[in-house]
Amino acid sequence: MNIFLRELRANFKSLMIWSGIAILFSAVGFSKFSAFYENPELLAILDAVPAAVLDALDMHAFNLTTVSGFYGMMTGYYSLLLSIAAVMWGSDIISKEERQKIVEFSLTLPVTRSRLVTAKAAAVLVNCVLLLLVTWGAVALSAGSYNPDADFFRLLALSMPAFFLIQLVFLCSGIFLGCTMRQHKKSSATAVSILLVSYFLSMVMGLSEKLLFLRYLTPFKYFDAGMMLRDSQLEPRFVLLSVAIAGFAFFGAHRTYAKRDMMI
Repeated sequence: MNIFLRELRANFKSLMIWSGIAILFSAVGFSKFSAFYENPELLAILDAVPAAVLDALDMHAFNLTTVSGFYGMMTGYYSLLLSIAAVMWGSDIISKEERQKIVEFSLTLPVTRSRLVTAKAAAVLVNCVLLLLVTWGAVALSAGSYNPDADFFRLLALSMPAFFLIQLVFLCSGIFLGCTMRQHKKSSATAVSILLVSYFLSMVMGLSEKLLFLRYLTPFKYFDAGMMLRDSQLEPRFVLLSVAIAGFAFFGAHRTYAKRDMMI
């Protein structure tokens, strides 16, 4: 419990910074929506945008003059923001012990390495949930002035567990890299690089239906906002796949950290 509380305190400033980013992003994003709100004429601007760009950004799937449509288009950016925070917290929570030269002290505590990883992971998981709740509130408040309909609130409620599952995948992947990589200085950079490659693949997928097989390789495409808006549900296979990837990565983190030589 002491380790858990210590990590919560240590990451409080980072949580506040990411929360501020999420609030600012929501405020700025929906301020731009005011130009499209109930103004179909402005959609003609999109006609000048290359079709490939619209497909990559998934902008063909939504009516940007409605709150639900605009938020649906924005979900990809929200998932990226939340995932970057998660993967950075996950990769740093273990590797910082070696970077700050306090790993020797941590290993003298009367706890096993497994309990150490679990307590630290629980702390950053709480941070992910809190950041998600802040984002939820920021979106709801930012959209409130545009008289959102039932479709918006349904999509908002569905997108949050989808974001959490994506966060969970990258959080556990970051923890795995932090526990596994001997070069602790590179763990965060590697984790973020993997995330960005995954996001790039999600954009490439939109260019051709022949690339749909890539969907299994990028968590950013596990939960499509257009399908959530239309079907009002998350696809069970991708829910299970997300949990399986996160569970496998977390189990691997425990196994590798228990046997790894520390850089003291």
